[in-house]
Amino acid sequence: MFDGFALSTIDVGGGVQIRFRQDGKGPPLLLLHGNPQTHAMWHKVAPRLARRFTVVAADLRGYGGSSKPPSDEEHAPYSKRAMAADQIALMRALGHERFFLAGHDRGGRVAYRLALDHPERVLRLAVLDILPTLEHFRRADMRFGLGYWHWFFLAQPYDLPERLIGADPDEYWFRHTAREPKPRDFFAPEALEDYLAAFRDPATRHAICEDYRAAATIDCAHDEADFGVRKIACPVLALWGARGKLQEWYDVCAIWRDWADDVTGRALDCGHYLPEEKPDEVAEAFEAFFGA
Repeated sequence: MFDGFALSTIDVGGGVQIRFRQDGKGPPLLLLHGNPQTHAMWHKVAPRLARRFTVVAADLRGYGGSSKPPSDEEHAPYSKRAMAADQIALMRALGHERFFLAGHDRGGRVAYRLALDHPERVLRLAVLDILPTLEHFRRADMRFGLGYWHWFFLAQPYDLPERLIGADPDEYWFRHTAREPKPRDFFAPEALEDYLAAFRDPATRHAICEDYRAAATIDCAHDEADFGVRKIACPVLALWGARGKLQEWYDVCAIWRDWADDVTGRALDCGHYLPEEKPDEVAEAFEAFFGA
């Protein structure tokens, strides 16, 4: 995987180190992954994009090979605002003050928060298979509670989810990712090895729970403060899986237009893990949208 990419770790301040891969030439493009994965989820897309972009694929704090700092009662260290600050520091350290940005799942939440908080940094934003966090919670009904049950399970107070998942981390990981559903051999072996190696670490599992606790508290507060007050300034591309829940439950682009004036998007014929299910279509969409 990632032929030609250099794997590195950078200290971004506050005792946090971020693991990432980088390769390519052209304008910078930062790729952020979702839960419960690592930057390895981009392994089918990043090499193609590196022909036209300087591609940086990073692990979020709490995930993969990045640091898992202590949390607090407000879960602020795992807010998307804090995670976004890590990525800005990473890109600045690599010499990129402004960049294209794409995020899947939790990485998409970090990405749109980064674009809201730091509009001067983001040239264009792509979000994969998400809505803004606040939009999910305020539309929540029985379908959402049953379909996205992990949002409520992982957000339970410490250490209930950590203890239950710790009884069999691999089984939980596979059940969590078996959407639509998917067989256990769906993910590429090298990527799966990276995902499971991280998830078997109790510190990673705790950090993931803190990520979801932050989503249900401080992240919603940040979204609430912004809604109707400021919008994402750059163009936004929303992609989602036609076999997933967003297609069934929401008018995705219409909701994103409450958060950004310039929104385009469409469904791909796949489930939740777009870059691994439809890598060529994701790459083509990114090339057309980011326009290098």
